[in-house]
Amino acid sequence: MAVGVFDSGLGGLTVLDALVKRLPDVPFVYLGDNAHAPYGVRDADDIFRLTCAGVERLWAEGCDLVILACNTASAAALKRMQESWIPADKRVLGVFVPLIEALTERNWGDNSPPREVAAKHVALFATPATVASRAFQRELAFRAIGVDVEAQPCGGVVDAIEQGDEILAEALVKSHVEALLRRMPHPEAAILGCTHYPLMEEVFQKALGPGVRVFSQPRLVAEATADYLARRPEFLGRGVVSRHLTTGDPDSVSAKATQFLRRRIDFEAA
Repeated sequence: MAVGVFDSGLGGLTVLDALVKRLPDVPFVYLGDNAHAPYGVRDADDIFRLTCAGVERLWAEGCDLVILACNTASAAALKRMQESWIPADKRVLGVFVPLIEALTERNWGDNSPPREVAAKHVALFATPATVASRAFQRELAFRAIGVDVEAQPCGGVVDAIEQGDEILAEALVKSHVEALLRRMPHPEAAILGCTHYPLMEEVFQKALGPGVRVFSQPRLVAEATADYLARRPEFLGRGVVSRHLTTGDPDSVSAKATQFLRRRIDFEAA
């Protein structure tokens, strides 16, 4: 038994890295659906089908708790999964609520009414599917009032990262930031609403300028997961070995993951 971490491809490795550092004694099984990446350009039904298949694969590995380390899956599929698909003895958690709780300065699980927050103008960078879902805006409305969110669909960035093309990814990030700043010239905060984007966090920060606070997910999700496991220890993994699985070519995925995280990561076929 281990804790599962699912992503459409490489982006969830940023979350896995933070989870391993925060919970060094917990075994994790990571599954990247690289054969079908990116999810951000797919429709909601397709994302739901692929996400369910990935979660079922992790359940088969003994992962009763699965973290969707993919904002597109969390935004487009998770609510539907929780309402109609997940059995009572399993748990599937998403990644963007901890980010919004940090933005709105709430403790984990704070269900008090929405209130005023410091950042009134927020830039959201995400995949086209995540932007179209409006899931960030919906969750934010539960917790904050009077916040203006300008969303920028960042087409091509995930593709470039998955292909190992850092130069193209950097150029696309700069272009998307420029497009958003034309509509919202002075954001106070920026949300990186895709777990691939922390790999480009320095590029986002430089393009936005030092006055914009950039919220990135890995550390926040790791803290939220640690808090959840402290409250629900029955979902703690009892295994000892962490593994990396992919629906793509293991050699190619291993090489790209190693390139971006700058340490050796070996994937096996899912």
